[in-house]
Amino acid sequence: MKNILELLPGVKENIFLSNYTTYKIGGSARYFFIAKTKEDLIKATKVGKKNKLPIFIFGGGSNILVSEKGFKGLVIKLDNSDIKIEGEKVFVGAGTSLVKLSYMLAENGLSGLEWAAGVPGTVGGAIYGNAHAFGVKICDAVESVEVINTKNLEIKTLTNQDCQFSLKNSIFKNPPAGGKNLIIISAILTFKKETVDSVKNKIKEFLEHRRQRHPMEFPSAGSVFINPSSIPAWQLIKDCGLAGKKIGNAQISEKHPNFIVNLGGAKAKDVLDLIKLTQKEVKKKFKIKLEPEIQLIGF
Repeated sequence: MKNILELLPGVKENIFLSNYTTYKIGGSARYFFIAKTKEDLIKATKVGKKNKLPIFIFGGGSNILVSEKGFKGLVIKLDNSDIKIEGEKVFVGAGTSLVKLSYMLAENGLSGLEWAAGVPGTVGGAIYGNAHAFGVKICDAVESVEVINTKNLEIKTLTNQDCQFSLKNSIFKNPPAGGKNLIIISAILTFKKETVDSVKNKIKEFLEHRRQRHPMEFPSAGSVFINPSSIPAWQLIKDCGLAGKKIGNAQISEKHPNFIVNLGGAKAKDVLDLIKLTQKEVKKKFKIKLEPEIQLIGF
Protein backbone atom coordinates (compact mmCIF):
# COMPACT_ATOMS: atom_id res chain seq x y z
CA MET A 1 0.00 0.00 0.00
CA LYS A 2 1.69 3.16 -1.22
CA ASN A 3 -0.60 5.14 1.04
CA ILE A 4 1.13 3.83 4.16
CA LEU A 5 4.58 4.70 2.87
CA GLU A 6 3.38 8.23 2.21
CA LEU A 7 1.46 8.69 5.44
CA LEU A 8 4.10 7.16 7.71
CA PRO A 9 7.61 8.30 6.73
CA GLY A 10 10.21 5.88 8.04
CA VAL A 11 8.03 2.80 7.82
CA LYS A 12 9.81 -0.19 6.25
CA GLU A 13 8.50 -3.24 4.42
CA ASN A 14 9.27 -6.94 4.97
CA ILE A 15 11.63 -6.61 7.93
CA PHE A 16 12.70 -9.88 9.55
CA LEU A 17 11.66 -9.89 13.21
CA SER A 18 14.34 -12.47 14.01
CA ASN A 19 16.76 -9.54 14.02
CA TYR A 20 14.81 -7.97 16.87
CA THR A 21 13.75 -10.91 19.08
CA THR A 22 15.88 -12.35 21.87
CA TYR A 23 15.09 -15.80 20.43
CA LYS A 24 16.66 -14.79 17.07
CA ILE A 25 13.64 -16.49 15.51
CA GLY A 26 10.79 -15.12 13.41
CA GLY A 27 9.55 -14.26 9.95
CA SER A 28 9.06 -10.79 8.50
CA ALA A 29 6.66 -8.01 9.37
CA ARG A 30 4.73 -6.70 6.39
CA TYR A 31 5.34 -3.19 7.73
CA PHE A 32 7.78 -2.20 10.48
CA PHE A 33 7.97 1.20 12.14
CA ILE A 34 10.13 2.47 15.00
CA ALA A 35 8.24 4.97 17.18
CA LYS A 36 10.78 7.22 18.86
CA THR A 37 8.24 9.56 20.43
CA LYS A 38 4.70 9.52 21.79
CA GLU A 39 3.65 11.42 18.68
CA ASP A 40 5.23 8.76 16.43
CA LEU A 41 3.27 6.05 18.23
CA ILE A 42 -0.03 7.90 17.95
CA LYS A 43 0.54 8.67 14.26
CA ALA A 44 1.51 5.06 13.43
CA THR A 45 -1.55 3.76 15.29
CA LYS A 46 -3.82 6.09 13.33
CA VAL A 47 -2.24 5.10 9.99
CA GLY A 48 -2.53 1.40 10.81
CA LYS A 49 -6.16 1.79 11.79
CA LYS A 50 -6.97 3.84 8.67
CA ASN A 51 -5.47 1.11 6.48
CA LYS A 52 -7.27 -1.63 8.44
CA LEU A 53 -4.01 -3.36 9.36
CA PRO A 54 -3.49 -5.61 12.38
CA ILE A 55 -1.11 -3.83 14.76
CA PHE A 56 1.45 -5.48 17.00
CA ILE A 57 3.39 -3.45 19.56
CA PHE A 58 6.99 -4.58 19.85
CA GLY A 59 9.15 -3.84 22.88
CA GLY A 60 12.52 -5.40 23.61
CA GLY A 61 11.75 -8.60 21.73
CA SER A 62 11.89 -10.81 24.81
CA ASN A 63 9.08 -13.04 26.03
CA ILE A 64 7.73 -13.59 22.50
CA LEU A 65 7.95 -16.31 19.87
CA VAL A 66 7.35 -15.21 16.29
CA SER A 67 6.34 -17.72 13.63
CA GLU A 68 8.31 -18.05 10.39
CA LYS A 69 5.11 -16.80 8.76
CA GLY A 70 5.82 -13.45 10.36
CA PHE A 71 3.17 -10.81 11.01
CA LYS A 72 0.89 -9.70 8.17
CA GLY A 73 0.30 -6.22 9.49
CA LEU A 74 2.06 -3.24 11.06
CA VAL A 75 4.64 -3.85 13.76
CA ILE A 76 5.35 -0.74 15.83
CA LYS A 77 8.58 -1.00 17.79
CA LEU A 78 8.52 1.31 20.79
CA ASP A 79 11.65 3.39 21.22
CA ASN A 80 10.17 6.28 23.23
CA SER A 81 12.62 6.17 26.09
CA ASP A 82 12.41 9.50 27.88
CA ILE A 83 13.12 9.27 31.62
CA LYS A 84 12.42 12.01 34.17
CA ILE A 85 13.12 11.47 37.86
CA GLU A 86 11.45 13.66 40.46
CA GLY A 87 12.21 12.49 43.98
CA GLU A 88 10.82 8.97 44.26
CA LYS A 89 8.64 9.31 41.15
CA VAL A 90 9.83 8.35 37.68
CA PHE A 91 8.11 9.41 34.46
CA VAL A 92 9.13 6.99 31.72
CA GLY A 93 8.30 6.12 28.12
CA ALA A 94 7.04 2.61 27.37
CA GLY A 95 10.00 1.92 25.06
CA THR A 96 12.57 2.47 27.80
CA SER A 97 15.01 -0.38 28.36
CA LEU A 98 14.57 -2.03 31.76
CA VAL A 99 18.35 -2.43 32.01
CA LYS A 100 18.94 1.26 31.31
CA LEU A 101 16.28 2.33 33.79
CA SER A 102 17.47 -0.01 36.56
CA TYR A 103 21.00 1.39 36.40
CA MET A 104 19.76 4.98 36.26
CA LEU A 105 17.65 4.35 39.35
CA ALA A 106 20.68 2.86 41.09
CA GLU A 107 22.69 6.02 40.41
CA ASN A 108 19.87 7.99 42.02
CA GLY A 109 19.56 5.71 45.04
CA LEU A 110 16.10 4.41 44.09
CA SER A 111 15.24 0.78 44.90
CA GLY A 112 12.59 -1.50 43.42
CA LEU A 113 13.83 -2.37 39.95
CA GLU A 114 17.13 -4.11 40.73
CA TRP A 115 15.62 -7.41 39.58
CA ALA A 116 15.29 -6.04 36.02
CA ALA A 117 18.97 -5.21 35.49
CA GLY A 118 19.42 -8.46 33.54
CA VAL A 119 16.10 -8.41 31.69
CA PRO A 120 16.29 -7.49 27.97
CA GLY A 121 12.85 -5.95 27.86
CA THR A 122 11.10 -2.59 28.02
CA VAL A 123 8.98 -0.83 30.62
CA GLY A 124 5.89 -1.22 28.44
CA GLY A 125 6.49 -4.94 27.99
CA ALA A 126 7.07 -5.41 31.71
CA ILE A 127 3.79 -3.67 32.55
CA TYR A 128 1.95 -5.61 29.83
CA GLY A 129 2.94 -8.96 31.36
CA ASN A 130 3.35 -7.76 34.97
CA ALA A 131 6.95 -8.97 34.93
CA HIS A 132 8.61 -9.96 38.16
CA ALA A 133 11.63 -11.71 39.59
CA PHE A 134 13.15 -12.34 42.99
CA GLY A 135 9.82 -11.70 44.68
CA VAL A 136 9.36 -8.19 43.24
CA LYS A 137 6.72 -7.29 40.62
CA ILE A 138 6.62 -4.31 38.28
CA CYS A 139 3.05 -3.60 39.44
CA ASP A 140 4.48 -2.81 42.90
CA ALA A 141 5.99 0.32 41.35
CA VAL A 142 3.21 1.36 38.95
CA GLU A 143 1.30 4.49 39.92
CA SER A 144 -0.40 5.10 36.57
CA VAL A 145 -0.17 4.16 32.89
CA GLU A 146 -0.90 6.34 29.87
CA VAL A 147 -2.54 4.44 27.00
CA ILE A 148 -4.05 4.91 23.58
CA ASN A 149 -7.14 2.94 22.58
CA THR A 150 -6.76 1.67 19.01
CA LYS A 151 -10.52 1.36 18.68
CA ASN A 152 -11.36 5.05 19.12
CA LEU A 153 -7.83 6.57 19.28
CA GLU A 154 -8.65 8.03 22.71
CA ILE A 155 -5.71 8.70 25.05
CA LYS A 156 -6.33 8.19 28.76
CA THR A 157 -4.58 7.42 32.04
CA LEU A 158 -5.18 4.21 33.99
CA THR A 159 -4.54 3.82 37.71
CA ASN A 160 -2.73 0.80 39.11
CA GLN A 161 -6.10 -0.71 40.00
CA ASP A 162 -7.44 -0.06 36.49
CA CYS A 163 -4.57 -2.18 35.09
CA GLN A 164 -6.01 -5.31 36.78
CA PHE A 165 -2.61 -6.77 37.57
CA SER A 166 -2.36 -10.44 38.51
CA LEU A 167 0.32 -13.14 38.23
CA LYS A 168 2.23 -12.38 34.99
CA ASN A 169 -0.93 -10.73 33.68
CA SER A 170 -2.75 -7.42 33.26
CA ILE A 171 -5.68 -5.83 31.44
CA PHE A 172 -3.32 -5.30 28.47
CA LYS A 173 -2.48 -8.98 28.11
CA ASN A 174 -5.91 -10.40 28.87
CA PRO A 175 -8.48 -9.53 26.15
CA PRO A 176 -11.53 -10.61 28.24
CA ALA A 177 -10.53 -7.91 30.72
CA GLY A 178 -11.12 -5.32 28.01
CA GLY A 179 -7.56 -4.34 27.26
CA LYS A 180 -6.95 -5.80 23.81
CA ASN A 181 -7.24 -2.36 22.22
CA LEU A 182 -4.93 -0.58 24.66
CA ILE A 183 -1.36 0.39 23.78
CA ILE A 184 0.91 1.53 26.60
CA ILE A 185 2.51 4.92 25.89
CA SER A 186 4.18 5.80 29.17
CA ALA A 187 3.98 5.27 32.91
CA ILE A 188 4.59 6.92 36.26
CA LEU A 189 6.51 4.61 38.59
CA THR A 190 7.32 5.07 42.27
CA PHE A 191 10.37 3.66 44.04
CA LYS A 192 11.96 3.74 47.50
CA LYS A 193 14.99 5.74 48.55
CA GLU A 194 18.05 3.73 49.56
CA THR A 195 21.78 4.29 49.39
CA VAL A 196 23.39 4.07 45.97
CA ASP A 197 25.73 1.31 47.19
CA SER A 198 22.82 -0.73 48.56
CA VAL A 199 20.93 -0.62 45.26
CA LYS A 200 24.05 -1.42 43.21
CA ASN A 201 24.89 -4.37 45.46
CA LYS A 202 21.39 -5.83 44.94
CA ILE A 203 21.86 -5.54 41.18
CA LYS A 204 25.19 -7.40 41.42
CA GLU A 205 23.60 -10.19 43.49
CA PHE A 206 20.72 -10.66 41.04
CA LEU A 207 23.01 -10.61 38.00
CA GLU A 208 25.26 -13.22 39.59
CA HIS A 209 22.21 -15.41 40.32
CA ARG A 210 21.20 -15.20 36.66
CA ARG A 211 24.72 -16.00 35.46
CA GLN A 212 24.87 -19.11 37.61
CA ARG A 213 21.36 -20.46 37.05
CA HIS A 214 20.13 -19.23 33.67
CA PRO A 215 21.33 -20.41 30.22
CA MET A 216 22.72 -17.02 29.23
CA GLU A 217 24.96 -18.50 26.54
CA PHE A 218 22.05 -19.26 24.17
CA PRO A 219 19.22 -17.10 22.75
CA SER A 220 15.94 -17.57 24.61
CA ALA A 221 12.78 -15.70 25.53
CA GLY A 222 13.30 -16.12 29.27
CA SER A 223 10.99 -18.32 31.33
CA VAL A 224 8.49 -20.10 29.10
CA PHE A 225 5.81 -21.01 31.65
CA ILE A 226 4.13 -19.20 34.53
CA ASN A 227 4.99 -20.87 37.83
CA PRO A 228 2.03 -22.70 39.39
CA SER A 229 1.35 -21.73 42.99
CA SER A 230 2.35 -25.14 44.31
CA ILE A 231 5.72 -25.79 42.70
CA PRO A 232 8.08 -24.01 40.26
CA ALA A 233 7.56 -24.89 36.60
CA TRP A 234 11.24 -25.82 36.16
CA GLN A 235 10.89 -28.46 38.88
CA LEU A 236 7.84 -30.03 37.22
CA ILE A 237 9.62 -30.09 33.86
CA LYS A 238 12.77 -31.59 35.37
CA ASP A 239 10.77 -34.25 37.24
CA CYS A 240 9.19 -35.26 33.93
CA GLY A 241 12.68 -36.01 32.63
CA LEU A 242 12.45 -33.31 29.96
CA ALA A 243 15.58 -31.30 30.81
CA GLY A 244 17.88 -31.45 27.79
CA LYS A 245 15.10 -32.63 25.43
CA LYS A 246 15.67 -31.39 21.87
CA ILE A 247 13.42 -30.89 18.87
CA GLY A 248 15.32 -29.61 15.88
CA ASN A 249 17.75 -27.01 17.19
CA ALA A 250 15.58 -26.01 20.13
CA GLN A 251 16.29 -27.49 23.55
CA ILE A 252 14.75 -27.48 27.01
CA SER A 253 17.65 -26.13 29.04
CA GLU A 254 19.40 -28.52 31.41
CA LYS A 255 20.61 -25.55 33.43
CA HIS A 256 17.09 -24.15 33.91
CA PRO A 257 14.31 -26.35 32.48
CA ASN A 258 11.80 -23.49 32.29
CA PHE A 259 13.93 -22.03 29.49
CA ILE A 260 13.77 -23.31 25.93
CA VAL A 261 16.91 -22.20 24.13
CA ASN A 262 17.89 -21.74 20.50
CA LEU A 263 21.03 -23.81 19.93
CA GLY A 264 21.48 -22.14 16.55
CA GLY A 265 19.05 -22.08 13.64
CA ALA A 266 16.04 -23.30 15.64
CA LYS A 267 12.63 -22.81 14.05
CA ALA A 268 9.59 -21.37 15.80
CA LYS A 269 7.83 -24.71 15.28
CA ASP A 270 10.66 -26.50 17.13
CA VAL A 271 10.10 -24.28 20.16
CA LEU A 272 6.32 -24.56 19.94
CA ASP A 273 6.51 -28.36 19.73
CA LEU A 274 8.64 -28.41 22.89
CA ILE A 275 6.11 -26.17 24.62
CA LYS A 276 3.26 -28.53 23.69
CA LEU A 277 5.27 -31.62 24.68
CA THR A 278 6.08 -30.08 28.06
CA GLN A 279 2.44 -29.19 28.71
CA LYS A 280 1.35 -32.70 27.75
CA GLU A 281 3.90 -34.49 29.97
CA VAL A 282 3.38 -32.25 33.01
CA LYS A 283 -0.40 -32.61 32.70
CA LYS A 284 -0.06 -36.38 32.42
CA LYS A 285 2.29 -36.79 35.39
CA PHE A 286 1.13 -34.08 37.78
CA LYS A 287 -2.39 -33.14 36.58
CA ILE A 288 -1.15 -29.53 36.33
CA LYS A 289 -1.75 -27.38 33.27
CA LEU A 290 1.25 -25.18 32.56
CA GLU A 291 0.31 -21.79 31.12
CA PRO A 292 2.81 -20.24 28.69
CA GLU A 293 4.29 -16.93 29.76
CA ILE A 294 5.65 -16.11 26.31
CA GLN A 295 3.42 -14.55 23.66
CA LEU A 296 2.92 -16.40 20.38
CA ILE A 297 2.87 -14.21 17.25
CA GLY A 298 1.81 -15.25 13.75
CA PHE A 299 0.74 -18.82 14.52
